[in-house]
Amino acid sequence: MTVIALGLNHTTAPLDVRGRFAFPGDQLVPTLRAFSGRLQRAAEVAIVSTCNRTELYVGSAGGDARGLAGQALGWLAEAGGMAANDLQPHFYVHEDAGAARHTFRLASGLSSMVIGETQILGQMKLAVREAGTAGTLGTTLHQLFQRSFAVAKEVRTGTEIGMHTISLAAAIVRLAGNLFEDFGELKVLFLGAGEMAAPVLAHLAARAPRQLTIANRSLERGEALAAHFGAEAIGLADAMTRLAEFDVVVSCTASPLPVIGLGAVERAIKARRRRPMLMVDLAVPRDIEAEVAALTDVYLYTIDDLAQIVQAGGDRRLAAVGQAETIIESGVQDFVRWLGTRETVPLIQALQTQAESWRASELQRARRMLAKGDDIDAVLETLSRGLTQKMLHGPMAGLQHSDGPERVALTDTLSRLFLQCPMRAPR
Repeated sequence: MTVIALGLNHTTAPLDVRGRFAFPGDQLVPTLRAFSGRLQRAAEVAIVSTCNRTELYVGSAGGDARGLAGQALGWLAEAGGMAANDLQPHFYVHEDAGAARHTFRLASGLSSMVIGETQILGQMKLAVREAGTAGTLGTTLHQLFQRSFAVAKEVRTGTEIGMHTISLAAAIVRLAGNLFEDFGELKVLFLGAGEMAAPVLAHLAARAPRQLTIANRSLERGEALAAHFGAEAIGLADAMTRLAEFDVVVSCTASPLPVIGLGAVERAIKARRRRPMLMVDLAVPRDIEAEVAALTDVYLYTIDDLAQIVQAGGDRRLAAVGQAETIIESGVQDFVRWLGTRETVPLIQALQTQAESWRASELQRARRMLAKGDDIDAVLETLSRGLTQKMLHGPMAGLQHSDGPERVALTDTLSRLFLQCPMRAPR
């Protein structure tokens, strides 16, 4: 069995490239089926798609990792409307132990933009659920992800990896502090009500801005989220007409196209009489048109621009990372051993089938002997001798027809399997 993890993330691909390959959660099931249909000999597939990464996971009994990786690259490039040769420099592939190590590090928060963050776990669990719904999740990928969740739990309970994390929300507050004197006097607009919204809003609300407003395409969902934070809820269309009111605008919708255009921001800045505006675009693809960054009084940051801020952490976090890597490596070795046992499953099944055939044959003969009135002890003797002869026939024949190194290896194997005091063949 071969397992591969492949894709692109915030360290290998710029924001505009990643934006081409973002798969919305409600589209994962048909996407998984389309992906699975394009692969040859692939038994299992899963997709993890977030603002920072799009990763494909494949389990195959074929063992041709290079061929599968090539097929996956071609499919992903086509899905994103990009030439495979152009995507290749941003693409990485991990196989077997490497795939397990990559997945365990991801689940543990070591591969995230924010070291130690926990949001990725929810996104990975979503990937597992959707693969299960699509019928593309088999035993091997199920084991890979379940073991990654167990390793992540051990990392979080056994190290301080999450205690020294600077979140994206904290970075936003820091940027606002650099631009404005008093956060408590600011009016903040948040666009979107997805999975990423709640943790960011919680941090912003804790800083008690003068006004916190949530804009969402579904007003009902926006109102439900706003109720948790004492915020106002409005529709996206209303947000565009009221843009000039807000000092800080944070956007994280699932829209495939920008929801805030250059013209809307130009009008807002004019209405604000050149008072500065902080805009943070956490979405992939972009929510705010890139040209907005050129406006004099607008300070636009993308999710990639926050990378250097959130990477601060100090020596204690570095020590925690080292401890986490040790836990992860132990988990990788356990998974590799388990994966190796999967190779022997067909052999074990064949041995069990053969042994059952021998047992049924000898039992049938014993019953015939008993029906004829043969002595029970004689029947048992015949039964035991028949089973013994059938069991030893193959090993004995192998010894008789082998020589040299082959006989030495076979002798060692049979001694370990059948004898309490192993014998060694003459060399």
